[in-house]
Amino acid sequence: MRIAIDGPAGAGKSTVAKILAQKLGYTYLDTGAMYRAVTVLLLKEGLSFTDEEKIKKLLQVMDLKIIPEKDGQKIYLNGQDITEVIRTPRVSELVAKVSALPVVREHLTKLQREYVTRGEIIADGRDMGTVVMPEAEVKIFLTASPEERARRRYQELKAKGFAVSYEEVLKEVLKRDEVDTTRKVSPLKQAPDAILVDTTGLSIEQVVDTLLRIIRGKRNVL
Repeated sequence: MRIAIDGPAGAGKSTVAKILAQKLGYTYLDTGAMYRAVTVLLLKEGLSFTDEEKIKKLLQVMDLKIIPEKDGQKIYLNGQDITEVIRTPRVSELVAKVSALPVVREHLTKLQREYVTRGEIIADGRDMGTVVMPEAEVKIFLTASPEERARRRYQELKAKGFAVSYEEVLKEVLKRDEVDTTRKVSPLKQAPDAILVDTTGLSIEQVVDTLLRIIRGKRNVL
């Protein structure tokens, strides 16, 4: 069984997907981390986000490895562990612009489609159920109010020692929503056959239990 979890920034996709993968014994793929890795690459190379020709050449020689681990995954870019780097505020600020670039989406979609053929998998992102694996047996669209998502992201960043305000994070969340839902290539949207789950006011445990019931119910049908 393949499980696609889509939704806006801060909905809890990665956290919940990791836990589900552990409970079900599935491989976990965080596609958002791949776009963040490319963002790190472009920042390191100092490339303009409008120079798609140079970006395309850079992507062709990029060595991006996703190593599954017990508690999630490790991200390696050209041999360097960037698992923590991709979660910095600067990368979060720019990843929406990078992920909207057609040349980036084309390249990473191809990599993702190759990855999701490797047996039982849970993958989360923005277009998993609509573009990357529309044939997934289970599709979930995870969401929450912008205020709730900003609060979660703010607490996460604060716990990691970043000096940010809730207002700044909320502004970033709203901006990310606008970019994700209006981009021309693979915009964020709920697949027609995806199950909507609103996590506003729910604990991680409650969300996991809800999704497990959905998955087990689907298994019984299949």
